[in-house]
Amino acid sequence: MAASELYTKYARVWIPDPEEVWKSAELLKDYKPGDKVLQLRLEEGKDLEYSLDPKTKELPPLRNPDILVGENDLTALSYLHEPAVLHNLKVRFIDSKLIYTYCGIVLVAINPYEQLPIYGEDIINAYSGQNMGDMDPHIFAVAEEAYKQMARDERNQSIIVSGESGAGKTVSAKYAMRYFATVSGSASEANVEEKVLASNPIMESIGNAKTTRNDNSSRFGKYIEIGFDKRYRIIGANMRTYLLEKSRVVFQAEEERNYHIFYQLCASAALPEFKTLRLGNANYFHYTKQGGSPVIDGVDDAKEMVNTRQACTLLGISDSYQMGIFRILAGILHLGNVEFASRDSDSCTVPPKHEPLTIFCDLMGVEYEEMAHWLCHRKLATATETYIKPISKLHAINARDALAKHIYANLFNWIVDHVNKALHAAVKQHSFIGVLDIYGFETFEINSFEQFCINYANEKLQQQFNMHVFKLEQEEYMKEQIPWTLIDFYDNQPCINLIEAKMGVLDLLDEECKMPKGSDDSWAQKLYNTHLNKCALFEKPRMSNKAFIIKHFADKVEYQCEGFLEKNKDTVYEEQIRVLKSSKFKLLPELFQDEEKVLSPTSAAPSGRVPLTRMPVKPAKARPGQASKEHKKTVGHQFRNSLHLLMETLNATTPHYVRCIKPNDFKFPFTFDEKRAVQQLRACGVLETIRISAAGFPSRWTYQEFFSRYRVLMKQRDVLGDRKQTCKNVLEKLIQDKDKYQFGKTKIFFRAGQVAYLEKIRADKLRAACIRIQKTIRGWLMRKKYMRMRKAAITIQRHVRGYQARCYAKFLRRTRAAITIQKFQRMYVVRKRYRCMRDATIALQALLRGYMVRNKYQMMLREHKSVVIQKHVRGWLARRRYRRTLRAIVYLQCCYRRMMAKRELKKLKIEARSVERYKKLHIGLENKIMQLQRKIDEQNKEYKSLLEKMTALEVTYTTETEKLRGDVERLRLSEEEARSATSRVLSLQEEIAKLRTELHHTQAEKKSIEERADKYKHETEQLVSELKEQNSLLKTEKEELNRRIHDQAKEITESMERKLVEETKQLELDLNDERLRYQNLLNEFSRLEERYDDLKDEMNLMVSIPKPGHKRTDSTHSSNESEYTFSSEITEAEDLPLRMEEPSEKKAALDMSLFLKLQKRVSELEQEKQSLQDELDRKEEQALRAKAKEEERPPIRGAELEYESLKRQELESENKKLKNELNELQKALTETRAPEVTAPGAPAYRVLLDQLTSVSEELEVRKEEVLILRSQLVSQKEAIQPKHTMTDATILLEDVQKMKDKGEIAQAYIGLKETNRLLESQLQSQRKSHENELESLRGEIQSLKEENNRQQQLLAQNLQLPPEARIEASLQHEITRLTNENLDLMEQLEKQDKTVRKLKKQLKVFAKKIGELEVGQMENISPGQIIDEPIRPVNIPRKEKDFQGMLEYKKEDEQKLVKNLILELKPRGVAVNLIPGLPAYILFMCVRHADYLNDDQKVRSLLTSTINGIKKVLKKRGDDFETVSFWLSNTCRFLHCLKQYSGEEGFMKHNTPRQNEHCLTNFDLAEYRQVLSDLAIQIYQQLVRVLENILQPMIVSGMLEHETIQGVSGVKPTGLRKRTSSIADEGTYTLDSIIRQLNSFHSVMCQHGMDPELIKQVVKQMFYIIGAVTLNNLLLRKDMCSWSKGMQIRYNVSQLEEWLRDKNLMNSGAKETLEPLIQAAQLLQVKKKTDEDAEAICSMCNALTTAQIVKVLNLYTPVNEFEERVLVSFIRTIQVRLRDRKDSPQLLMDAKHIFPVTFPFNPSSLALETIQIPASLGLGFISRV
Repeated sequence: MAASELYTKYARVWIPDPEEVWKSAELLKDYKPGDKVLQLRLEEGKDLEYSLDPKTKELPPLRNPDILVGENDLTALSYLHEPAVLHNLKVRFIDSKLIYTYCGIVLVAINPYEQLPIYGEDIINAYSGQNMGDMDPHIFAVAEEAYKQMARDERNQSIIVSGESGAGKTVSAKYAMRYFATVSGSASEANVEEKVLASNPIMESIGNAKTTRNDNSSRFGKYIEIGFDKRYRIIGANMRTYLLEKSRVVFQAEEERNYHIFYQLCASAALPEFKTLRLGNANYFHYTKQGGSPVIDGVDDAKEMVNTRQACTLLGISDSYQMGIFRILAGILHLGNVEFASRDSDSCTVPPKHEPLTIFCDLMGVEYEEMAHWLCHRKLATATETYIKPISKLHAINARDALAKHIYANLFNWIVDHVNKALHAAVKQHSFIGVLDIYGFETFEINSFEQFCINYANEKLQQQFNMHVFKLEQEEYMKEQIPWTLIDFYDNQPCINLIEAKMGVLDLLDEECKMPKGSDDSWAQKLYNTHLNKCALFEKPRMSNKAFIIKHFADKVEYQCEGFLEKNKDTVYEEQIRVLKSSKFKLLPELFQDEEKVLSPTSAAPSGRVPLTRMPVKPAKARPGQASKEHKKTVGHQFRNSLHLLMETLNATTPHYVRCIKPNDFKFPFTFDEKRAVQQLRACGVLETIRISAAGFPSRWTYQEFFSRYRVLMKQRDVLGDRKQTCKNVLEKLIQDKDKYQFGKTKIFFRAGQVAYLEKIRADKLRAACIRIQKTIRGWLMRKKYMRMRKAAITIQRHVRGYQARCYAKFLRRTRAAITIQKFQRMYVVRKRYRCMRDATIALQALLRGYMVRNKYQMMLREHKSVVIQKHVRGWLARRRYRRTLRAIVYLQCCYRRMMAKRELKKLKIEARSVERYKKLHIGLENKIMQLQRKIDEQNKEYKSLLEKMTALEVTYTTETEKLRGDVERLRLSEEEARSATSRVLSLQEEIAKLRTELHHTQAEKKSIEERADKYKHETEQLVSELKEQNSLLKTEKEELNRRIHDQAKEITESMERKLVEETKQLELDLNDERLRYQNLLNEFSRLEERYDDLKDEMNLMVSIPKPGHKRTDSTHSSNESEYTFSSEITEAEDLPLRMEEPSEKKAALDMSLFLKLQKRVSELEQEKQSLQDELDRKEEQALRAKAKEEERPPIRGAELEYESLKRQELESENKKLKNELNELQKALTETRAPEVTAPGAPAYRVLLDQLTSVSEELEVRKEEVLILRSQLVSQKEAIQPKHTMTDATILLEDVQKMKDKGEIAQAYIGLKETNRLLESQLQSQRKSHENELESLRGEIQSLKEENNRQQQLLAQNLQLPPEARIEASLQHEITRLTNENLDLMEQLEKQDKTVRKLKKQLKVFAKKIGELEVGQMENISPGQIIDEPIRPVNIPRKEKDFQGMLEYKKEDEQKLVKNLILELKPRGVAVNLIPGLPAYILFMCVRHADYLNDDQKVRSLLTSTINGIKKVLKKRGDDFETVSFWLSNTCRFLHCLKQYSGEEGFMKHNTPRQNEHCLTNFDLAEYRQVLSDLAIQIYQQLVRVLENILQPMIVSGMLEHETIQGVSGVKPTGLRKRTSSIADEGTYTLDSIIRQLNSFHSVMCQHGMDPELIKQVVKQMFYIIGAVTLNNLLLRKDMCSWSKGMQIRYNVSQLEEWLRDKNLMNSGAKETLEPLIQAAQLLQVKKKTDEDAEAICSMCNALTTAQIVKVLNLYTPVNEFEERVLVSFIRTIQVRLRDRKDSPQLLMDAKHIFPVTFPFNPSSLALETIQIPASLGLGFISRV
């Protein structure tokens, strides 16, 4: 299709922009041919009219689809042009934080200016062995590709790293070398890879400096050749340097520094060794202060000086040479301070006794006068005479600076030479990988000779790069057999010819330098005359006659001619050099001694940079007399030669390109400046690669990838069985122009833009399908919604109508009720109104009537009052009148009566004097006398009665008198007492008076007190009420506090429980770590042991070469390889196969290394001897103590008596073996084929002979020590009396019956007495312990009482406190109590720990003492006794004709048993036909019989042979899973049998009584159990390695690449360029393959009878490997991080979980190992937009580290247009939320990690006596017992 058809509405294009270089815009309407303007809309929403060029009518470049943005390879983009490349790099760098991107064969590396965690050893291991296209771009991928091609193609490789200063070239080169050092390792013990890496600090100190662009800028280029041997391991390296910037030594621009080494020296000037250099601050020296920036932020020059010196030491530069180097450097600094005084315009002089020059001469060891003279003069030689001419001050300063530059350049060259000597390979180099770190294209405001040389070199490199790219493109087309035409690419050969051809720039420059009066101006004129208007690449500036312009491949560069001639000549006066050569300082002449012998480009180099070379690849033979001419060559000529040599080297290798890009000039991390990036992309050739790719067929798809991607564009009838034909048919329909694509053998090739067109068709098809699906679904949803709405409407109508009816009925009821209410309301109103009127009327009437009545009443009251007044007035008047009348009447009556009384008185007086008067008076007296007579009579009667009464009274009186007398007496006495009492009463009265007064006072006080008491009572009542309220509050607070304390105690308990659980988990983790470290040590030991065996075999083979008939016997079964030698010291770390084709000198070197290892072994054995001697001394002291307590020794058994004797025998055998090996080594050395090495006079022979002699003497000494040890053991045994006791009751009874002599009976009696005493002592100890317990209980009771009292006191004190203080005090008390309890518990725990440790120590001491006694007793037993001793067990009662579960064999048949049962046994036949673990049962039954015979030698020999046999089988067939699994299960079964029948109670719980009878009786094989456990661990680790090797190729393909769910993921249109040199992917493994392999593993392990717990651990390890490898690959592959791939992974994981459920292994912990992978898959699928999504991700991904989460989010790539990328802001939100999470910064999981294995005890229910031995095993020589 035509390109213009793609410019439709909504298509996106790139338009130029002055700020952003390129800006994205969208078409608002379709483009039609002939349109002059495009209607565009920018991303910010602004509309724009873009005018097309009327001449070219070139359309703006199209933008790639979003799903292609961020691709790993720029050539995979559909549209290949500058804006697409720039945008892709920016998106990867800014959004995804990816600094590496492929551009065809080029790796583009953008400097992040930040440390990234992508260079660890885990990343190196992840990239090791991987194809370049399979992983994300990385410098390690390029290094791996180079390493792989070197090994596969047998061709040297080169990695060319270029870029601007500060772009990261040096760092990239260092990482590449680090990769080689890590992956390949070293072939010798010299650690060459460390030396290669150690050369970097030295070269950086003398060749790097601070510039305005970079704080550590390399001011030279270097090419490092890393040498490899035939096994592709590093053996050495060689370095060539180019373009050293010498001018920096004497001049630095503003804000720049000189080379680092000068500032390091000044910073270390205070060191004692540097005092003689007389250094000071960097601002003191002229050569270090010009830049004005002597300090770099964050860099400690003194510390860097220490690193530099350490690197020099590591590379073999001695301290004396180091001080010499520093002396020369200090001399250069002092030389820079030398000043000159002008005498006239043509001459100058040095001031007399000038201090800087004096110091310089002292340091250099030259004469002051001579140096001062030649600094101011020069020698001119003519044909006949020689003249000495003074020079001006300016020329003298220039000569001084030239001398300083020359000295530094030669010193630089000398250091490089010594570094190369240190890195020189000791053996022949087979191949190499070169790393070229060189400047990129440079252009500044002022460009001089330095930039000209650099750009010239880059022109050559660019030409080589273009040719290589073109070559690869054409090879790809030829390989795929597609028709092709020559691709037109930019050839910069004309530019190179302009520079280096005859009459070129360099040629004219050299010619001008030869002219006596040549100048820069005349040279410029020659350039103009020669090339101007004749060469299109050469131009003249308009405004200058001293400059010229060259059109380089990257840009036009204007060069200033000023200084070209001087820099090209680089004149150094020979007289000054001659003075330096005559120096007494020996290092200084060394710098100049080779100048006239060897081509040394450093002798004359540009004042800017010096091209240095080491030995050329193809050195030319020097002709006589050529040296002097070569010395005269100009800098340009030398640089051209060096460059040609470099190009020859690169052309002889396969190049790999790394282009470093500087993203900004301010060193800001992850900041992208588009202008600077485009400049560098144009300069480094990346865009040229894009152009070459775009000129051909840049997009390439395999047929399967094309079919998978564009299956949606095919109809069912188009799909054929042949994928190739199917793709052809579809493409012919889709793309009419056949020139737009080509069909290759395996790929389809597309022109640029065709993939985008196909993607557009595919997107349209998918969009139409989506629209149809959306239409159908939306219709269905709308119908469903309509039905739901209709149903809801009917329901609503029903409810509404019912509601309306109910409302109407309610309205009627309310209307009726309202009428009734109105009726009563109206009636009430009328009645109320009537009553109101009636009440008002009545009130008015009442008021009126009351008024009238009150008026009437007032009138009547006034009338009544008037009448009363009248009455009283009238009465008063009448009374007054009456009283006046009465008084007058009374007066008259008184007067009259007085007169009448007077008359009567006169009459009475007359009558009184007459008798009649007396008569009248007597008549009255007679009556009275009669009355008196009667009264007298009555009185007499009364008298008589009274007399009688008186007599009676007298009688009573007498008695009463007597009584009264007594009473009187008593009264008298009482009176006396009363008198005395009266006195007392008086006193008492006085007291009473006082008391009364006091009482009054008291009453007053009482009253006041009562008042106060009342007041206090009132106050108290108030206080009580308040206290009651407070009490209620306190009760609530108390309850709250109690609840809080309870909660707190609960929380503390829970926290303690959590802490306990955490500590338990931590202890478990620590235990697992310790177990893992122990098992890793075992793994290392097994590897070293295998290495030792290989070395022995190799040594045997080497010894047997001169004598073909001699064959050394196998020492595998010797006793020195028992369990006590399993920790033998072997230091070799690499596996060397047997290579007999090496030359004889290599064999000699190998023998030397063997000899040195054996010598080290001897020294280690000597240390062991010393430890044995110390142990012997301890045993002697214990033996002396044992003599004093001989009777109290517990009975010992005979099975452990030979422990120390066995160690002695092993020591002897070890020494014999070592001596034999040394003798054989001596024979091998004497019989070797290299007479020049092993001749009697040769140095190597003498060294070996001396070493052998010393070793032989050492062995003799060892033998003497062993003899002394044996004699001491014999003397020890004589001091100890042997005792024999039998623990079995039946044997003891029979022995008592057999005792005949009295001595034995007495001994038995003494034994019983001792037993009784022991029991008595135990009883007493129990009694004491009981008493102690009682005391302790009493003490506890007392302490509890005290605690109770204290609690009560505290409670009382608390009640007196205010509430706040009371709460605080209670809390404080509770805290104190809990703290004390915790401290008590901790003290108890510490005491228990101390007790346990003490008991363990005592147990060890007792075990040692028992061992010592056993050794002594064993020495006393005669051989006859040893032979007769096994007869005893015959007395054990057993049933007749009943098998005892033992197997008997002869000792000479032991090797045959091991051979048939272990070495030659086929696991498959045993697993299928026989019971699981049969070999283990057979071996244990043989051990049982040896134990039954009490034959320790037989037991030891059998166990040792068994262990060595298993090791031998695993070494021979260690890569066979069935073999390893079989022997792992049998070793574990053998270990379980040793435990089950050991006789220990812990292992006998599940035994039957019959099995308990089969327990071992004589030997404790606990140490052998440990040895077998270690062996089982080694076998397990080997099994894991076998599993990993089998599963490794399947995991990535099956778990990631294969589409288990077809059609979900689809292939992304990346067109990823698979390197033609990379190994093709297997791509055949699927998830079913992995599951089938897992089934195979599981069935094999089950058939072999492996313990279920062990199977679970193996499965857990397998799943961990699967999860770790899958996750690591996912984290390093951007193309795998998509939503659909997350679904595939989750489906695959679910299948693995289903497999676990089928096998009942869900509780094995295997599922948990897949949790990181599951969470990564979920992370790919979850929504990633809002803060809630971020929170969900943070809580969900707890098994992933922060680095892994961020990496997955950065790598997330949409496969379809419907997916969206993760925003940078969202990733930052995740990082902020996870910044407090403490996890490992490591990105990848450790796929090599092996979980520590445990072997839980698993007893067998199988009875030993029922086991039958099949004849197929060939064990007829053993018999059942």
